[in-house]
Amino acid sequence: MELTGRLTADAKVSEVKGGKKVVNFSIAINDSYKPKDGERVELTTYVECAYWMNAKVGEYLKKGLLVQLYGRMGSRAWVNKDGDAKSSLTCNIANLKFLSVSANSTSQKQGTDKGKSAGEDDDLPF
Repeated sequence: MELTGRLTADAKVSEVKGGKKVVNFSIAINDSYKPKDGERVELTTYVECAYWMNAKVGEYLKKGLLVQLYGRMGSRAWVNKDGDAKSSLTCNIANLKFLSVSANSTSQKQGTDKGKSAGEDDDLPF
């Protein structure tokens, strides 16, 4: 599945069993529609993402960055401490493409040029 959205916060890199690293972040996907009898309605869908290919990508994934993701969608359900049922969309990313630099970036880092793909080793400096 293909998704395009903006990071809601800086990515976090964590280590799992066996020493493998994963980059976790979430994106906001904005959409809108106008019903026949009303004003435009804005919708935002949040998706939690996990990228396992190259943990160094995490340093480039900053809040506000526009990315295009290709991966497998899933969902996660749990009950919070108040006993309320919660759920979220998840994406295990197979390929990641940078479409912009982050909104709060003070300088353009290497590898975040428009159209760069984290799945293509030749395009990134790591």
